[in-house]
Amino acid sequence: MRKLALSDEILMKVEKPARYIGGEINSVMKNKDDISVRFAMCFPDVYEIGMSHLGIQILYDMFNRFEDTWCERVYSPWPDMDAVMREQQIPLFALESQEPIKDFDFLGITIQYEMCYTNILQVIDLAGIPLLAKERTWDDPIVIGGGPCAYNPEPIADFFDLFYIGEGETQYRALLDLYKECRAKGMSRVDFLAEAGKLPGIYAPQLYEVTYNEDCTIAAFEPVREDIPRTVTKELVHDVTNTYYPEKLVVPFIKCTQDRVVLEIQRGCIRGCRFCQAGQLYRPVRERDVEMLKDYAIKLLDNTGYEEISLSSLSSSDYSHLEELVNFLIDECRNKKVNISLPSLRIDAFSLDVMEKVQDIKKSSLTFAPEAGSQRLRNVINKGLTEEVILNGAKLAFEGGWNRVKLYFMLGLPTETEEDIRGIAELSNKIATTYYETVPKEKRNGKVQIVASTSFFIPKPFTPFQWASQNTKEQFIEKAYLTKRAVMDQLNQKSIKYNWHEADASVMEGILARGDRRIAPVILSAYKKGCIFDAWGEYYKHDIWMETFAECGIDTSFYTTRERNLDEIFPWDFIDCGVTKEFLKKEWLKALEEDTTKNCKLQCNACGAARFGCGICFEPRNQKEDV
Repeated sequence: MRKLALSDEILMKVEKPARYIGGEINSVMKNKDDISVRFAMCFPDVYEIGMSHLGIQILYDMFNRFEDTWCERVYSPWPDMDAVMREQQIPLFALESQEPIKDFDFLGITIQYEMCYTNILQVIDLAGIPLLAKERTWDDPIVIGGGPCAYNPEPIADFFDLFYIGEGETQYRALLDLYKECRAKGMSRVDFLAEAGKLPGIYAPQLYEVTYNEDCTIAAFEPVREDIPRTVTKELVHDVTNTYYPEKLVVPFIKCTQDRVVLEIQRGCIRGCRFCQAGQLYRPVRERDVEMLKDYAIKLLDNTGYEEISLSSLSSSDYSHLEELVNFLIDECRNKKVNISLPSLRIDAFSLDVMEKVQDIKKSSLTFAPEAGSQRLRNVINKGLTEEVILNGAKLAFEGGWNRVKLYFMLGLPTETEEDIRGIAELSNKIATTYYETVPKEKRNGKVQIVASTSFFIPKPFTPFQWASQNTKEQFIEKAYLTKRAVMDQLNQKSIKYNWHEADASVMEGILARGDRRIAPVILSAYKKGCIFDAWGEYYKHDIWMETFAECGIDTSFYTTRERNLDEIFPWDFIDCGVTKEFLKKEWLKALEEDTTKNCKLQCNACGAARFGCGICFEPRNQKEDV
């Protein structure tokens, strides 16, 4: 019987002790005598967030299918537990075995958002592992990062031994075998990293060096060994149906952010929104077979006991068998009183019939993302939505019985004008008006509720907007107030609620998103000053961050408000994500001309992803116009 790493006395003192005890339903326990590789899988945020991440559930299942490998989980201790562990010198431990992470072979960290960077240092530090990769020995685990932020790993390159670029199902087996081979041969840690850096999709930061121009832009990025590749190409699962996917999800003892079964129906997106990093990184679109999804849906519900199932993808409406899958789930779930969640739906592709059937089980608000208030700006970002289509989609939703709608917009987009900003309020008002024009008084379930939320635009690597300037904090706040005033000017203002994100954190995220290796000392220093859980507004310390940038001699405007030259070398240019830089450059120039690009189902736009030889790139095109 395993022994808990924490005493009852400690557990009773902290918030939500279930975060730290493990032993959840479907968690995997193995005999240590039967395994040769121990892998700690980390999500560097609080347990409730990490347990909601599907990618970790997939990799956790995959690793534990390997007979020689035991994969365990670890999350960032909440500040109350962090303080106890430091005070009592308790090393960070894995949930399953309750044993120190320091004793593992690998610490794998999924990096989903930039504002978790100091949490990464928290995890490494509490584990007793040297924060800088160059100071580690074979007494320390190999620290490897993956996830979307690994596509610009440079701001945190000093803290990682390796990065896995792309989808994790393809190369981890080869990496584990290489590790076992190198350890058996008595090879040095540096030599192992060099061999690992030759594997497809694996980047070893210590094997590359950067030189800079006088204006602080990058002059060159080169490997230090001749046998190390100059370019790291992302890994991609060609057949997403016949690959790893869990039949059992680990079920937490406490309520998590995503307290439901998550069923990934496809990868990638056909739409090509120019602000969206995921839409570029995960090309080409690859759909899972609908029969496989039906089978897994039933197994996952039976094996977890959840009362809701969510169909996950970047654009669920574009899944070609969505209606068939939803109808199947409705028939299966009705008796079980299981709710069906359909996130990432496009208002222009919505089926009234499907909406009505889903509503029969449980009503909830609908979420749509016009992203911009005016047609001009929607063309700039290549959203592919007209006002007519948006209002018609809203009409269908209201006819289907909904009266609560969430709308997501962005402020600070390239070429944005005051008219575009006012358009957010005006479009929200028109949607509210559509409700009152569509639904007779006697059939209304109260007044319509429109929640319009704006986030602040942050240029991301591998998007057409990677060349764009980011707004300052003051500009962001001014635009949020302008939006609020515009909402108050609308006829249906009482039906519209307006929310906006914090400007400070958006500026910080912009710095980290397009940062280079010179950012690493700032991150390290900010962490040592107490910065953790920066993604949580109550813990984010903007003044400390800005003070630390100044102390390190870093001009933050270099990473934010500066518009990039078309020929500039970016910190992430050594990574090949499948979409070519030339394609992204053309899309940036088209954006400035307010010109749109058709989606992948209508025409191939020669983005470069066809080289992978799979997915939508090799499917027949639709000849009809997009709707």
